[in-house]
Amino acid sequence: MMGLKNKKWRLGVPRALFYYYYGSWWETFFHHLGVEIVVSPATCREIMDLGVELAVAEACLPVKVYYGHAAWLAPYVDALFVPRLVSVEDKSYICPKLMGLPDMLRAALKPCPPIIDTTVDLSRRRDEGLQSAIKGMAKALGMGANRVVEAVAAAKARYREQIFTPDGLKENTARQKLTVGIIGHGYLLYDRYLGMDVPEKVARMGGKVVFPEHLTEGEVEEACRQLSKRLYWTLGQKIMGAALHFMDRDDIDGIIHLTAFGCGPDSLVGDLAERYARRRGKPFLLLTLDEHTGEAGLNTRIEAFMDMLYRRRTA
Repeated sequence: MMGLKNKKWRLGVPRALFYYYYGSWWETFFHHLGVEIVVSPATCREIMDLGVELAVAEACLPVKVYYGHAAWLAPYVDALFVPRLVSVEDKSYICPKLMGLPDMLRAALKPCPPIIDTTVDLSRRRDEGLQSAIKGMAKALGMGANRVVEAVAAAKARYREQIFTPDGLKENTARQKLTVGIIGHGYLLYDRYLGMDVPEKVARMGGKVVFPEHLTEGEVEEACRQLSKRLYWTLGQKIMGAALHFMDRDDIDGIIHLTAFGCGPDSLVGDLAERYARRRGKPFLLLTLDEHTGEAGLNTRIEAFMDMLYRRRTA
């Protein structure tokens, strides 16, 4: 597409999927380039319904919600930022449905604003892949090299400061404290509507919540050495590493795995994690969500799981 040389152009960023990992990087980068950023609001029923109507039936719930965020933004922006994420680390890859998002949106959104679909592929040479992606974004925006260097430095600094824990978890201090590891994709854990506020529910029942993002890369890699083979998917490797790490910790009373119906990689990772948990005697609850999941049934399962953890603690 032609460069966005006019600073008055508005660039839309959907608040979904990898926004929950790299949103602060993207926003800071574009802000320092002088581009006006419009981020879609938090997920709600209106946005979910928009996405479900537009997306193909085979898409997982997070992808459907991404459609909804893009559709919500479309009338208010001059272009959408939808990077083509292939790989964000060496020898690991992102789900193909996420790689194809720019093309899927062009086919589904009518009318569809121009899409900046910079390819991000760090699978072989990480530094070169990152530089190529940055140059691609800058070229689409019609920006010079000097401004890009400053924007990248600011984005990296902001990203290092990012904290992934949801804001304002209301812990119940009246009950005996439990520690619960909650694993899953960030776009489920940190999207309070899409993830049905599971971390908040656990916190209100007296659980201290620990997330995969609270672990270092080294801790995840060390835990994954227990596997006979490295997982192909980046987020699957992270989720499995967090699960194994939590299983090895005596201070973690139980693990909840939040997953989306229709997620291929999660169907493997969830089963694998549950098998390891069963062997080690670590309580494990798998919660699978889709657009039809009822909150009452979900609450009942979480309450039963937490009660079981309290009984184990006091036995």
